Amino acid sequence: MQDPNDQAAAANRMQMQKLPTGIEGFDDICHGGLPIGRSTLISGTSGTGKTVFSLNFLCNGIRQYNEHGIFVTFEESPLDILRNASSFGWNLQDMVDQDKLFVLDASPDPDGQEVSGSFDLSGLIERIHYAIRKYKARRVAIDSITAVFQQYDAISVVRREIFRLIARLKEIGVTTLMTTERIDEYGPIARYGVEEFVSDNVVILRNVLEGERRRRTVEVLKLRGTTHMKGEFPFTMGSHGINVFPLGAMRLTQRSSNVRLSSGVPRLDEMCGGGFFKDSIILATGATGTGKTLLVSKFVEDACRSKERAILFAYEESRSQLLRNATSWGIDFEQMEQDGLLKIICAYPESTGLEDHLQIIKTEISQFKPSRMAIDSLSALARGVSHNAFRQFVIGVTGYAKQEEIAGFFTNTSEEFMGSHSITDSHISTITDTILLLQYVEIRGEMARALNVFKMRGSWHDKGIREFVITGNGPEIKDSFANFERIISGVPHRITTDERADLGRIMRSVDGES
Repeated sequence: MQDPNDQAAAANRMQMQKLPTGIEGFDDICHGGLPIGRSTLISGTSGTGKTVFSLNFLCNGIRQYNEHGIFVTFEESPLDILRNASSFGWNLQDMVDQDKLFVLDASPDPDGQEVSGSFDLSGLIERIHYAIRKYKARRVAIDSITAVFQQYDAISVVRREIFRLIARLKEIGVTTLMTTERIDEYGPIARYGVEEFVSDNVVILRNVLEGERRRRTVEVLKLRGTTHMKGEFPFTMGSHGINVFPLGAMRLTQRSSNVRLSSGVPRLDEMCGGGFFKDSIILATGATGTGKTLLVSKFVEDACRSKERAILFAYEESRSQLLRNATSWGIDFEQMEQDGLLKIICAYPESTGLEDHLQIIKTEISQFKPSRMAIDSLSALARGVSHNAFRQFVIGVTGYAKQEEIAGFFTNTSEEFMGSHSITDSHISTITDTILLLQYVEIRGEMARALNVFKMRGSWHDKGIREFVITGNGPEIKDSFANFERIISGVPHRITTDERADLGRIMRSVDGES
Protein backbone atom coordinates (compact mmCIF):
# COMPACT_ATOMS: atom_id res chain seq x y z
CA MET A 1 0.00 0.00 0.00
CA GLN A 2 1.27 3.44 -0.90
CA ASP A 3 2.29 5.63 2.02
CA PRO A 4 -0.24 8.46 2.66
CA ASN A 5 2.62 10.96 2.72
CA ASP A 6 3.70 9.80 -0.72
CA GLN A 7 0.13 10.15 -1.94
CA ALA A 8 -0.04 13.72 -0.62
CA ALA A 9 3.29 14.55 -2.23
CA ALA A 10 2.10 13.12 -5.55
CA ALA A 11 -1.13 15.14 -5.32
CA ASN A 12 0.87 18.32 -4.68
CA ARG A 13 3.01 17.63 -7.72
CA MET A 14 -0.11 17.17 -9.84
CA GLN A 15 -1.59 20.50 -8.71
CA MET A 16 -1.08 23.42 -11.05
CA GLN A 17 1.66 25.70 -9.72
CA LYS A 18 1.01 29.39 -10.22
CA LEU A 19 3.24 32.38 -10.85
CA PRO A 20 2.11 35.61 -9.16
CA THR A 21 1.87 38.48 -11.63
CA GLY A 22 2.24 41.08 -8.89
CA ILE A 23 -0.59 43.07 -10.51
CA GLU A 24 -2.72 44.26 -7.61
CA GLY A 25 -6.03 42.40 -7.48
CA PHE A 26 -5.40 40.25 -10.56
CA ASP A 27 -3.79 37.40 -8.64
CA ASP A 28 -6.88 37.25 -6.42
CA ILE A 29 -9.03 36.69 -9.50
CA CYS A 30 -6.67 33.96 -10.70
CA HIS A 31 -6.50 32.34 -7.25
CA GLY A 32 -2.77 32.92 -6.97
CA GLY A 33 -1.55 33.96 -10.40
CA LEU A 34 -0.99 32.46 -13.85
CA PRO A 35 -0.07 28.79 -14.37
CA ILE A 36 3.72 28.43 -14.42
CA GLY A 37 5.30 27.44 -17.73
CA ARG A 38 2.18 28.07 -19.79
CA SER A 39 1.03 30.73 -22.23
CA THR A 40 -1.71 33.30 -21.61
CA LEU A 41 -3.45 35.30 -24.33
CA ILE A 42 -4.25 38.91 -23.40
CA SER A 43 -7.00 40.03 -25.79
CA GLY A 44 -8.62 43.43 -26.13
CA THR A 45 -9.55 46.25 -28.48
CA SER A 46 -7.17 49.10 -29.12
CA GLY A 47 -6.43 51.12 -25.98
CA THR A 48 -7.52 48.57 -23.39
CA GLY A 49 -4.05 48.29 -21.83
CA LYS A 50 -2.64 45.07 -23.28
CA THR A 51 0.94 46.33 -23.62
CA VAL A 52 0.81 47.97 -20.19
CA PHE A 53 -0.43 44.69 -18.70
CA SER A 54 2.47 42.79 -20.27
CA LEU A 55 5.08 45.30 -19.11
CA ASN A 56 3.55 45.34 -15.62
CA PHE A 57 3.88 41.55 -15.54
CA LEU A 58 7.57 41.74 -16.43
CA CYS A 59 8.41 44.70 -14.16
CA ASN A 60 6.77 43.08 -11.14
CA GLY A 61 8.65 39.88 -11.85
CA ILE A 62 11.95 41.75 -11.78
CA ARG A 63 11.24 44.07 -8.83
CA GLN A 64 9.20 41.80 -6.55
CA TYR A 65 10.38 38.28 -7.37
CA ASN A 66 13.84 38.77 -8.94
CA GLU A 67 12.65 36.95 -12.08
CA HIS A 68 14.21 38.27 -15.27
CA GLY A 69 12.09 38.88 -18.36
CA ILE A 70 12.07 39.10 -22.16
CA PHE A 71 9.79 41.51 -24.04
CA VAL A 72 9.30 40.66 -27.73
CA THR A 73 7.88 43.56 -29.74
CA PHE A 74 6.40 43.12 -33.21
CA GLU A 75 5.08 46.68 -33.56
CA GLU A 76 6.76 49.40 -31.48
CA SER A 77 10.47 50.03 -31.40
CA PRO A 78 12.39 49.17 -28.19
CA LEU A 79 13.03 52.89 -27.65
CA ASP A 80 9.29 53.68 -27.77
CA ILE A 81 8.61 50.83 -25.33
CA LEU A 82 11.13 52.23 -22.86
CA ARG A 83 9.76 55.77 -23.17
CA ASN A 84 6.12 54.77 -22.78
CA ALA A 85 6.90 52.70 -19.68
CA SER A 86 8.45 55.68 -17.93
CA SER A 87 4.99 57.29 -17.60
CA PHE A 88 4.11 54.47 -15.18
CA GLY A 89 7.22 55.00 -13.10
CA TRP A 90 9.04 52.01 -14.57
CA ASN A 91 12.68 52.62 -15.38
CA LEU A 92 13.08 49.86 -17.94
CA GLN A 93 16.41 51.24 -19.09
CA ASP A 94 17.92 50.46 -15.68
CA MET A 95 16.54 46.93 -15.89
CA VAL A 96 18.04 46.55 -19.37
CA ASP A 97 21.41 47.90 -18.18
CA GLN A 98 21.40 45.42 -15.29
CA ASP A 99 20.67 42.51 -17.68
CA LYS A 100 17.36 41.84 -15.93
CA LEU A 101 15.25 42.73 -18.96
CA PHE A 102 15.84 42.29 -22.68
CA VAL A 103 13.66 43.95 -25.33
CA LEU A 104 13.79 41.91 -28.53
CA ASP A 105 12.85 43.80 -31.69
CA ALA A 106 10.99 41.32 -33.92
CA SER A 107 9.17 43.80 -36.14
CA PRO A 108 9.08 42.46 -39.72
CA ASP A 109 10.91 44.27 -42.48
CA PRO A 110 8.18 46.08 -44.47
CA ASP A 111 10.22 45.68 -47.65
CA GLY A 112 10.96 42.03 -47.11
CA GLN A 113 7.54 40.38 -46.85
CA GLU A 114 7.81 36.67 -47.46
CA VAL A 115 5.44 34.55 -49.51
CA SER A 116 2.86 32.71 -47.46
CA GLY A 117 4.30 29.26 -47.97
CA SER A 118 7.80 30.16 -46.79
CA PHE A 119 6.78 31.92 -43.56
CA ASP A 120 8.98 30.52 -40.79
CA LEU A 121 9.57 31.67 -37.21
CA SER A 122 12.55 29.36 -36.66
CA GLY A 123 14.99 32.27 -36.57
CA LEU A 124 12.89 34.21 -34.08
CA ILE A 125 12.40 31.12 -31.92
CA GLU A 126 16.15 30.65 -31.68
CA ARG A 127 16.71 34.33 -30.86
CA ILE A 128 14.15 34.16 -28.04
CA HIS A 129 15.64 30.89 -26.77
CA TYR A 130 19.12 32.40 -26.78
CA ALA A 131 17.91 35.49 -24.89
CA ILE A 132 16.13 33.34 -22.29
CA ARG A 133 19.33 31.36 -21.66
CA LYS A 134 21.55 34.44 -21.61
CA TYR A 135 19.38 36.49 -19.23
CA LYS A 136 18.07 33.50 -17.23
CA ALA A 137 14.53 34.72 -17.91
CA ARG A 138 11.43 33.13 -16.37
CA ARG A 139 8.88 35.51 -17.91
CA VAL A 140 8.27 36.34 -21.57
CA ALA A 141 5.82 38.82 -23.11
CA ILE A 142 5.04 38.90 -26.85
CA ASP A 143 3.37 42.06 -28.18
CA SER A 144 1.51 41.38 -30.36
CA ILE A 145 0.78 38.31 -32.44
CA THR A 146 -1.88 40.27 -34.33
CA ALA A 147 0.98 42.08 -36.09
CA VAL A 148 2.28 38.72 -37.35
CA PHE A 149 -1.09 37.82 -38.86
CA GLN A 150 -1.32 41.24 -40.50
CA GLN A 151 2.00 40.73 -42.29
CA TYR A 152 1.12 37.40 -43.91
CA ASP A 153 -1.92 36.12 -45.76
CA ALA A 154 -1.85 32.41 -44.96
CA ILE A 155 -3.53 32.28 -41.53
CA SER A 156 -3.10 28.51 -41.23
CA VAL A 157 0.65 28.82 -41.78
CA VAL A 158 0.98 31.67 -39.26
CA ARG A 159 -1.06 29.70 -36.74
CA ARG A 160 1.25 26.70 -37.19
CA GLU A 161 4.35 28.81 -36.64
CA ILE A 162 2.97 30.58 -33.57
CA PHE A 163 1.98 27.20 -32.16
CA ARG A 164 5.62 26.10 -32.67
CA LEU A 165 6.79 29.21 -30.83
CA ILE A 166 4.46 28.63 -27.87
CA ALA A 167 5.31 24.92 -27.72
CA ARG A 168 9.02 25.78 -27.60
CA LEU A 169 8.51 28.33 -24.82
CA LYS A 170 6.52 25.77 -22.84
CA GLU A 171 9.29 23.24 -23.37
CA ILE A 172 11.81 25.75 -22.01
CA GLY A 173 9.54 26.31 -18.98
CA VAL A 174 8.96 30.07 -19.11
CA THR A 175 5.61 31.69 -18.36
CA THR A 176 4.44 33.61 -21.43
CA LEU A 177 2.00 36.43 -22.14
CA MET A 178 0.87 37.14 -25.70
CA THR A 179 -1.27 40.11 -26.69
CA THR A 180 -3.76 40.16 -29.51
CA GLU A 181 -6.37 42.61 -30.78
CA ARG A 182 -10.08 42.04 -31.11
CA ILE A 183 -12.60 44.14 -33.04
CA ASP A 184 -15.58 44.37 -30.66
CA GLU A 185 -15.68 44.48 -26.87
CA TYR A 186 -18.10 41.56 -26.72
CA GLY A 187 -17.43 39.95 -30.09
CA PRO A 188 -15.03 37.14 -31.06
CA ILE A 189 -12.09 36.68 -28.69
CA ALA A 190 -9.49 37.63 -31.29
CA ARG A 191 -9.45 39.25 -34.71
CA TYR A 192 -8.42 36.17 -36.68
CA GLY A 193 -10.37 33.62 -34.67
CA VAL A 194 -7.41 31.29 -34.13
CA GLU A 195 -5.19 33.00 -31.57
CA GLU A 196 -7.06 31.61 -28.59
CA PHE A 197 -6.47 28.04 -29.75
CA VAL A 198 -2.70 28.24 -29.49
CA SER A 199 -2.70 29.45 -25.87
CA ASP A 200 -3.53 27.69 -22.63
CA ASN A 201 -5.23 30.65 -20.94
CA VAL A 202 -7.28 33.62 -22.12
CA VAL A 203 -7.68 37.00 -20.39
CA ILE A 204 -9.91 39.70 -21.94
CA LEU A 205 -9.48 43.42 -21.32
CA ARG A 206 -12.36 45.78 -22.13
CA ASN A 207 -12.83 49.55 -22.30
CA VAL A 208 -16.60 50.05 -22.47
CA LEU A 209 -18.55 53.30 -22.63
CA GLU A 210 -21.16 53.19 -19.83
CA GLY A 211 -23.40 56.23 -19.81
CA GLU A 212 -21.01 59.15 -20.20
CA ARG A 213 -17.85 57.48 -18.91
CA ARG A 214 -15.41 54.81 -19.98
CA ARG A 215 -14.99 51.78 -17.75
CA ARG A 216 -12.14 49.29 -18.01
CA THR A 217 -12.73 45.68 -16.97
CA VAL A 218 -10.75 42.44 -17.00
CA GLU A 219 -12.20 38.95 -17.40
CA VAL A 220 -10.34 35.66 -17.03
CA LEU A 221 -12.07 33.60 -19.69
CA LYS A 222 -10.12 30.41 -19.06
CA LEU A 223 -7.18 29.09 -17.05
CA ARG A 224 -6.67 25.57 -18.31
CA GLY A 225 -6.40 23.02 -15.54
CA THR A 226 -7.04 25.36 -12.62
CA THR A 227 -9.68 27.55 -10.98
CA HIS A 228 -10.34 31.27 -11.23
CA MET A 229 -13.06 33.80 -10.46
CA LYS A 230 -15.75 34.31 -13.09
CA GLY A 231 -17.05 37.59 -14.50
CA GLU A 232 -15.72 41.08 -15.26
CA PHE A 233 -13.78 43.07 -12.71
CA PRO A 234 -13.04 46.81 -12.98
CA PHE A 235 -9.45 48.01 -13.21
CA THR A 236 -7.53 51.23 -13.62
CA MET A 237 -4.28 52.21 -15.30
CA GLY A 238 -2.53 54.74 -13.10
CA SER A 239 0.94 56.03 -12.35
CA HIS A 240 1.92 52.65 -10.89
CA GLY A 241 0.46 50.44 -13.58
CA ILE A 242 -2.66 48.30 -13.49
CA ASN A 243 -4.84 47.95 -10.41
CA VAL A 244 -7.72 45.44 -10.48
CA PHE A 245 -10.59 45.64 -7.99
CA PRO A 246 -11.66 42.04 -7.27
CA LEU A 247 -14.76 43.00 -5.31
CA GLY A 248 -16.05 39.43 -5.45
CA ALA A 249 -12.94 38.30 -3.58
CA MET A 250 -13.69 40.52 -0.58
CA ARG A 251 -14.44 38.62 2.59
CA LEU A 252 -16.65 39.86 5.42
CA THR A 253 -13.90 39.23 7.96
CA GLN A 254 -13.35 42.73 9.31
CA ARG A 255 -13.20 43.06 13.08
CA SER A 256 -16.08 44.88 14.79
CA SER A 257 -15.23 47.45 17.43
CA ASN A 258 -17.35 48.40 20.44
CA VAL A 259 -15.42 51.63 20.86
CA ARG A 260 -17.55 54.72 20.27
CA LEU A 261 -16.56 58.00 18.67
CA SER A 262 -18.41 61.28 18.68
CA SER A 263 -20.32 62.65 15.72
CA GLY A 264 -19.32 66.14 16.89
CA VAL A 265 -22.95 66.81 17.87
CA PRO A 266 -23.62 65.78 21.51
CA ARG A 267 -27.39 65.40 21.06
CA LEU A 268 -26.86 63.18 18.02
CA ASP A 269 -24.46 61.03 20.05
CA GLU A 270 -27.25 60.54 22.60
CA MET A 271 -29.64 59.52 19.83
CA CYS A 272 -27.08 56.94 18.67
CA GLY A 273 -26.62 55.34 22.07
CA GLY A 274 -23.34 57.09 22.84
CA GLY A 275 -21.96 57.87 19.37
CA PHE A 276 -20.97 56.00 16.23
CA PHE A 277 -18.92 52.82 16.37
CA LYS A 278 -15.23 53.39 15.59
CA ASP A 279 -15.19 51.26 12.43
CA SER A 280 -18.70 51.98 11.16
CA ILE A 281 -19.96 53.43 7.89
CA ILE A 282 -22.46 56.26 8.38
CA LEU A 283 -24.80 57.54 5.67
CA ALA A 284 -26.64 60.87 5.91
CA THR A 285 -29.33 60.99 3.25
CA GLY A 286 -31.81 63.73 2.43
CA ALA A 287 -32.79 66.51 0.06
CA THR A 288 -30.42 69.32 -0.80
CA GLY A 289 -30.01 71.85 2.01
CA THR A 290 -31.15 69.58 4.84
CA GLY A 291 -27.77 69.77 6.63
CA LYS A 292 -25.82 66.75 5.41
CA THR A 293 -22.58 68.67 4.74
CA LEU A 294 -22.88 70.31 8.15
CA LEU A 295 -22.99 66.91 9.87
CA VAL A 296 -19.96 65.81 7.84
CA SER A 297 -18.11 68.98 8.85
CA LYS A 298 -18.83 68.39 12.56
CA PHE A 299 -17.69 64.78 12.21
CA VAL A 300 -14.41 65.91 10.68
CA GLU A 301 -13.97 68.75 13.18
CA ASP A 302 -14.38 66.35 16.11
CA ALA A 303 -11.55 64.18 14.79
CA CYS A 304 -9.21 67.15 14.47
CA ARG A 305 -10.19 68.41 17.93
CA SER A 306 -9.06 65.02 19.28
CA LYS A 307 -5.76 65.39 17.37
CA GLU A 308 -6.76 62.64 14.95
CA ARG A 309 -6.43 62.93 11.20
CA ALA A 310 -9.44 63.17 8.89
CA ILE A 311 -9.78 63.29 5.11
CA LEU A 312 -12.69 64.79 3.16
CA PHE A 313 -13.48 63.99 -0.48
CA ALA A 314 -15.84 66.59 -1.94
CA TYR A 315 -17.57 66.05 -5.29
CA GLU A 316 -20.23 68.77 -5.25
CA GLU A 317 -18.59 71.90 -3.83
CA SER A 318 -15.30 73.64 -4.49
CA ARG A 319 -12.65 74.04 -1.83
CA SER A 320 -13.46 77.73 -1.34
CA GLN A 321 -17.16 76.95 -0.87
CA LEU A 322 -16.38 74.30 1.73
CA LEU A 323 -14.13 76.66 3.67
CA ARG A 324 -16.70 79.48 3.52
CA ASN A 325 -19.56 77.25 4.65
CA ALA A 326 -17.51 75.75 7.47
CA THR A 327 -16.52 79.24 8.66
CA SER A 328 -20.19 80.26 8.80
CA TRP A 329 -20.72 77.40 11.29
CA GLY A 330 -17.68 78.35 13.37
CA ILE A 331 -15.46 75.59 11.92
CA ASP A 332 -11.93 76.52 10.80
CA PHE A 333 -10.97 73.97 8.13
CA GLU A 334 -8.01 76.06 7.02
CA GLN A 335 -6.38 75.93 10.46
CA MET A 336 -6.96 72.17 10.65
CA GLU A 337 -5.15 71.76 7.34
CA GLN A 338 -2.24 73.90 8.54
CA ASP A 339 -2.02 71.72 11.64
CA GLY A 340 -1.69 68.65 9.39
CA LEU A 341 -4.88 67.09 10.77
CA LEU A 342 -7.18 67.57 7.76
CA LYS A 343 -6.86 66.95 4.05
CA ILE A 344 -9.52 68.09 1.58
CA ILE A 345 -9.65 66.69 -1.97
CA CYS A 346 -12.15 68.33 -4.33
CA ALA A 347 -12.87 66.89 -7.78
CA TYR A 348 -15.58 66.92 -10.42
CA PRO A 349 -17.33 63.52 -10.52
CA GLU A 350 -17.02 63.50 -14.31
CA SER A 351 -13.27 64.17 -14.22
CA THR A 352 -12.54 60.44 -14.36
CA GLY A 353 -14.16 57.02 -14.03
CA LEU A 354 -15.44 55.50 -10.79
CA GLU A 355 -12.56 53.05 -10.57
CA ASP A 356 -10.07 55.90 -10.91
CA HIS A 357 -11.88 57.80 -8.14
CA LEU A 358 -11.67 54.66 -5.99
CA GLN A 359 -7.95 54.34 -6.66
CA ILE A 360 -7.40 58.00 -5.77
CA ILE A 361 -9.32 57.52 -2.51
CA LYS A 362 -7.27 54.46 -1.59
CA THR A 363 -3.99 56.17 -2.46
CA GLU A 364 -4.80 59.33 -0.50
CA ILE A 365 -5.87 57.32 2.54
CA SER A 366 -2.76 55.11 2.45
CA GLN A 367 -0.53 58.20 2.31
CA PHE A 368 -2.36 60.43 4.82
CA LYS A 369 -3.40 57.62 7.21
CA PRO A 370 -6.54 59.23 8.69
CA SER A 371 -8.74 57.74 11.42
CA ARG A 372 -11.88 59.16 9.75
CA MET A 373 -12.93 59.77 6.18
CA ALA A 374 -15.90 61.54 4.60
CA ILE A 375 -17.37 61.65 1.09
CA ASP A 376 -19.74 64.48 0.12
CA SER A 377 -21.57 63.20 -1.78
CA LEU A 378 -21.98 59.70 -3.17
CA SER A 379 -24.98 60.68 -5.30
CA ALA A 380 -22.77 63.06 -7.30
CA LEU A 381 -20.57 60.10 -8.26
CA ALA A 382 -23.63 58.03 -9.21
CA ARG A 383 -24.63 60.35 -12.06
CA GLY A 384 -24.15 58.89 -15.51
CA VAL A 385 -23.02 55.42 -14.38
CA SER A 386 -24.80 52.09 -14.15
CA HIS A 387 -26.30 50.92 -10.85
CA ASN A 388 -23.94 47.93 -10.80
CA ALA A 389 -20.83 50.05 -11.35
CA PHE A 390 -21.88 52.46 -8.60
CA ARG A 391 -22.61 49.68 -6.13
CA GLN A 392 -19.23 48.09 -6.87
CA PHE A 393 -17.59 51.45 -6.20
CA VAL A 394 -19.35 51.82 -2.85
CA ILE A 395 -18.43 48.26 -1.88
CA GLY A 396 -14.82 49.04 -2.76
CA VAL A 397 -14.78 52.23 -0.66
CA THR A 398 -16.57 50.78 2.38
CA GLY A 399 -14.57 47.55 2.24
CA TYR A 400 -11.29 49.45 2.17
CA ALA A 401 -12.39 51.76 5.02
CA LYS A 402 -13.30 48.78 7.19
CA GLN A 403 -10.08 46.99 6.26
CA GLU A 404 -8.10 50.04 7.43
CA GLU A 405 -10.38 50.42 10.49
CA ILE A 406 -11.44 53.91 9.43
CA ALA A 407 -14.82 55.43 10.31
CA GLY A 408 -16.56 56.62 7.14
CA PHE A 409 -19.25 59.31 6.89
CA PHE A 410 -20.96 59.57 3.49
CA THR A 411 -23.75 61.78 2.23
CA ASN A 412 -26.40 61.02 -0.36
CA THR A 413 -28.77 63.55 -1.90
CA SER A 414 -32.31 62.29 -2.48
CA GLU A 415 -34.35 63.52 -5.43
CA GLU A 416 -37.53 64.17 -3.42
CA PHE A 417 -37.62 67.64 -1.89
CA MET A 418 -40.26 66.74 0.68
CA GLY A 419 -41.85 63.56 1.90
CA SER A 420 -40.53 60.06 2.25
CA HIS A 421 -38.08 58.64 -0.22
CA SER A 422 -36.71 55.18 -0.83
CA ILE A 423 -33.30 54.86 0.77
CA THR A 424 -32.71 51.65 -1.15
CA ASP A 425 -32.72 53.65 -4.38
CA SER A 426 -29.20 54.72 -3.50
CA HIS A 427 -28.06 51.05 -3.65
CA ILE A 428 -25.98 51.55 -0.53
CA SER A 429 -28.40 51.12 2.38
CA THR A 430 -27.43 47.49 2.99
CA ILE A 431 -23.71 48.33 3.00
CA THR A 432 -23.88 51.07 5.64
CA ASP A 433 -24.04 50.53 9.41
CA THR A 434 -25.87 53.72 10.38
CA ILE A 435 -28.36 55.77 8.37
CA LEU A 436 -29.38 59.31 9.31
CA LEU A 437 -32.51 60.48 7.53
CA LEU A 438 -32.86 64.25 7.04
CA GLN A 439 -35.87 65.88 5.43
CA TYR A 440 -38.07 68.95 5.15
CA VAL A 441 -41.50 69.07 6.75
CA GLU A 442 -44.19 71.75 6.73
CA ILE A 443 -45.38 72.79 10.19
CA ARG A 444 -48.03 75.50 10.56
CA GLY A 445 -47.20 76.96 7.16
CA GLU A 446 -43.44 77.04 7.78
CA MET A 447 -40.59 74.85 6.58
CA ALA A 448 -38.71 72.85 9.19
CA ARG A 449 -36.01 70.22 9.08
CA ALA A 450 -36.36 66.80 10.68
CA LEU A 451 -33.70 64.25 11.64
CA ASN A 452 -34.16 60.58 12.42
CA VAL A 453 -31.68 57.79 13.19
CA PHE A 454 -33.24 55.45 10.67
CA LYS A 455 -30.91 52.52 11.30
CA MET A 456 -27.97 51.63 13.53
CA ARG A 457 -26.48 48.17 13.56
CA GLY A 458 -25.51 46.60 16.86
CA SER A 459 -26.80 49.37 19.09
CA TRP A 460 -29.87 50.88 20.67
CA HIS A 461 -30.81 54.18 19.06
CA ASP A 462 -33.44 56.85 19.51
CA LYS A 463 -36.30 56.23 17.09
CA GLY A 464 -37.79 59.68 17.53
CA ILE A 465 -38.13 62.18 14.70
CA ARG A 466 -36.54 65.35 15.98
CA GLU A 467 -36.42 68.91 14.75
CA PHE A 468 -33.06 69.81 13.26
CA VAL A 469 -32.06 73.48 13.27
CA ILE A 470 -29.01 75.03 11.60
CA THR A 471 -27.64 78.01 13.50
CA GLY A 472 -24.54 80.19 13.27
CA ASN A 473 -22.92 77.87 15.82
CA GLY A 474 -23.71 74.72 13.89
CA PRO A 475 -26.49 72.14 14.30
CA GLU A 476 -29.05 72.10 17.07
CA ILE A 477 -31.25 69.06 17.60
CA LYS A 478 -34.48 69.77 19.48
CA ASP A 479 -37.19 67.53 20.89
CA SER A 480 -39.59 65.48 18.83
CA PHE A 481 -42.37 67.29 17.01
CA ALA A 482 -45.02 67.40 19.71
CA ASN A 483 -48.63 66.67 18.80
CA PHE A 484 -47.77 65.70 15.20
CA GLU A 485 -47.70 62.41 13.33
CA ARG A 486 -46.87 61.43 9.73
CA ILE A 487 -43.70 63.52 9.84
CA ILE A 488 -41.88 61.10 7.55
CA SER A 489 -44.54 61.49 4.86
CA GLY A 490 -43.85 65.21 4.69
CA VAL A 491 -47.49 66.09 5.45
CA PRO A 492 -47.67 66.16 9.28
CA HIS A 493 -51.05 65.69 10.90
CA ARG A 494 -51.84 67.35 14.22
CA ILE A 495 -53.29 64.89 16.70
CA THR A 496 -55.73 65.78 19.49
CA THR A 497 -55.37 64.90 23.17
CA ASP A 498 -57.90 62.06 22.80
CA GLU A 499 -56.07 60.63 19.76
CA ARG A 500 -52.78 60.79 21.65
CA ALA A 501 -54.35 58.96 24.62
CA ASP A 502 -55.76 56.29 22.30
CA LEU A 503 -52.34 55.91 20.69
CA GLY A 504 -50.74 55.51 24.15
CA ARG A 505 -53.18 52.72 25.06
CA ILE A 506 -52.48 50.92 21.77
CA MET A 507 -48.72 51.11 22.32
CA ARG A 508 -49.03 49.81 25.89
CA SER A 509 -51.18 46.96 24.64
CA VAL A 510 -48.62 46.04 21.99
CA ASP A 511 -45.83 46.14 24.59
CA GLY A 512 -47.85 43.87 26.87
CA GLU A 513 -48.41 41.28 24.14
CA SER A 514 -44.72 41.25 23.21
